[in-house]
Amino acid sequence: MGRHKLRKRIALEAARLIHTRREGDVFRAKMKSARQFYKGEIKPFDLPKNSEVYKQLKILVSAHEGRFLAEYIQQVRKESLRIMKVLRKFHPRLVGSVLTGQIRAETIIEIRVFSDITTAVVEALDTAGVSCEIKFKGARSCDSASLPKVVFFQDSFPFELTIYPLAMAQEVATSPGTGRTIDQADTDQLDKLIDEYCSPTPLGEAALGSEKILDYFRIFESLLLPLETVKENIELHPEGDLLYHSLQTFDLARERLPYDEEFLLAALMHDVGKAIDPADHISAGLDAIGMYITPRVAWLIEHHVEAAAIRDGTLGARSRRRLEANESFGELMLLAECDNKARAVGVATSDVSDALEYIRGLSDL
Repeated sequence: MGRHKLRKRIALEAARLIHTRREGDVFRAKMKSARQFYKGEIKPFDLPKNSEVYKQLKILVSAHEGRFLAEYIQQVRKESLRIMKVLRKFHPRLVGSVLTGQIRAETIIEIRVFSDITTAVVEALDTAGVSCEIKFKGARSCDSASLPKVVFFQDSFPFELTIYPLAMAQEVATSPGTGRTIDQADTDQLDKLIDEYCSPTPLGEAALGSEKILDYFRIFESLLLPLETVKENIELHPEGDLLYHSLQTFDLARERLPYDEEFLLAALMHDVGKAIDPADHISAGLDAIGMYITPRVAWLIEHHVEAAAIRDGTLGARSRRRLEANESFGELMLLAECDNKARAVGVATSDVSDALEYIRGLSDL
């Protein structure tokens, strides 16, 4: 067997050990795997890189999830269709991740409707007996003259209705940022899409949610544990290893925003790439977890080093303005504050399982 194929076999077997929870540490998983193929001394250059193991782990998780995800997509689209039928006279259009199928455990159903009277949309929902609490973005009143054009409500899933003037119903939808045409589906098109979609054997809702979340958190755990062996400059990080630093960051973040799941996940996972590629830890970390996190979590992790530069006064004005334009800029700076403070020696912290269980609880909610 050639060296390349052998490394791939070791990486795949190590990924299996992690995925089945028989091993939580990547290095130990690689060593156990290598012993199945090597009879003599195992040297470091005989082992695959951590990134190779994570690549195989993502493939395993994706395959395991596929049948659950397909049914979940069907379920969310059916709920979208139910609400769209209630709002049929307002020419509803489904857009976003639910239409494309690129959805995660955190799902917001985005629907565009067209009406010159915002309250008419709300009244249609109320008349149909849709059980929900309406929240108007940026307004407290139900006066149609003062309402913004975005309405949020919680039913079986969170919904975001964007209300456009009736005259725009026949116009082609384009992105204001790129000018590109936005994919959208009306009621009949979504009904046809649901009928044509190839769905596996239905599973219970509880089983679906637990399997998806469980697999995501296995990935997170397998990326966090190797940080215990990563040391940094003791003058900058007197606390010791990066896992201890990450757990301190999480605990500090939880004290500030205990119910912001995305912020807490970013705080816990912001340095996981340093066990994969210390030279470019942000890209390495996002590559490892990008398919399992929301865009907001990814943005916070991607820019946490720049936020530290803002605190130090070393980031340019143009770059700062670009970050300030994002609605999560406040949380980004709070992450930088927690990251900077998470350098205490000898303080008690959560352990990995406690931190992940806390975030898992927010996901369940």
